[in-house]
Amino acid sequence: MLITNIGRLITMEPRDASVFGGLARGRSSRGSEGPLGVVKNACVEIEDEKIRVIASAARSSGVNNCASPSSAVRNDTQVIDAQGGVVIPGLIDCHTHLVHAGTRADEFAARARGARYEEIAKAGGGIMSTVRATRAASEDRLLAVSRERANEALSHGVTTIEVKSGYGLDVEAEIKMLRVVRQLSERHPMEFVPTFLGAHTIPIEYLTRGKEGRKEYIRLIIDEMMPYISKEGLAKFCDVFVEKIAFTKEEGALVLKAAKKHGFQLKVHADQLSSSGGSLLAAELKAVSADHLEYLSMRGLIALKKAKVTPVLIPTSTFFVGGKYAAGKTMIKEGLSPAISTDYNPGTSPVLNIWMAASVAITQMKITAEDAYKGITINAARALSMEKSHGSISRGKAADLVVLDCKSEFEPLYRFDRSYVSKVIKRGKVVYG
Repeated sequence: MLITNIGRLITMEPRDASVFGGLARGRSSRGSEGPLGVVKNACVEIEDEKIRVIASAARSSGVNNCASPSSAVRNDTQVIDAQGGVVIPGLIDCHTHLVHAGTRADEFAARARGARYEEIAKAGGGIMSTVRATRAASEDRLLAVSRERANEALSHGVTTIEVKSGYGLDVEAEIKMLRVVRQLSERHPMEFVPTFLGAHTIPIEYLTRGKEGRKEYIRLIIDEMMPYISKEGLAKFCDVFVEKIAFTKEEGALVLKAAKKHGFQLKVHADQLSSSGGSLLAAELKAVSADHLEYLSMRGLIALKKAKVTPVLIPTSTFFVGGKYAAGKTMIKEGLSPAISTDYNPGTSPVLNIWMAASVAITQMKITAEDAYKGITINAARALSMEKSHGSISRGKAADLVVLDCKSEFEPLYRFDRSYVSKVIKRGKVVYG
């Protein structure tokens, strides 16, 4: 495949001449330009599902004003004309709850009348209402509705998406959810990264039994769910929700330490509703990411930085529920590189438009548009331990790209309500548009 006539190629590899693989035409040795690594008047050659060559067309001529960057291009090569538009890396949504049954529109209305998240949860709503619906749904039904949501995410330019369990909360239903993620990986063009979130909350049947019930459920996670999921290879990550309404820091540590022994990489839902120690736990156990962080303390921030844990901002959750936004600008000022995610879920962030998440991060967390782009590309890849192969456009990386029908890369952030996605390319194949 050859993509030509690219007005602005957003490589996410700033000032790096190596993105060209040493085969640039008409380029100086300084490589790409600016914080987003922009290459003007570019073309990209793809081979064997990977970026083979990036070239500048500034001084060349040929197909659509961009000479073939490699003599290896055959007559049967698929040529895509970007028509002077923008090409960006495939977007990465690094924190979602895509697989579930049911809706929580009624809770949305209840919050509008003044009900708080904690109150809804204690009344049997919140996560547990989705748990009941998900337990009752067949695997085929879960697959069908989840595929529809995946199609929606793809239409916004998402090529890689993390998907958590956590709406089963018993052995059978948690495994059912992760099997659905596996089926999506086999049947849908997007790339799915599965996360085991059995420690999403204590299910009501255990919660009513007090401390012993909590201990029993944690034992179920560690002794029954985790070994099977690990053995079957159903999840890459293990996550835990450390919060007053879910798991204490000590309980979370028990789960994550056991997960580490089973070979899972670690994630933490941290400091979302209070400064509950989740960020400190993530740092102590060297988790890959700590997500939410609305109530991140400076102590927690320093700990995350020292442990090289990637923070994940979830602006759309606060947008829908209200309350405090995470201090994204402060994190960046202090040297952290936050990712941005939709946190798609039926209760507190029912949105799959990753451009909206990035735009809200800009307007409400006061980060720059350039940092927002990093948050949904290279930093999001880092939050999934995929930065070596995903999240930027560079020779040898996965050929995941999005062709935008606009002249400025900032247009989709500015007008997130409108789709600028012309084509989505995953592993070197057009999968949308």
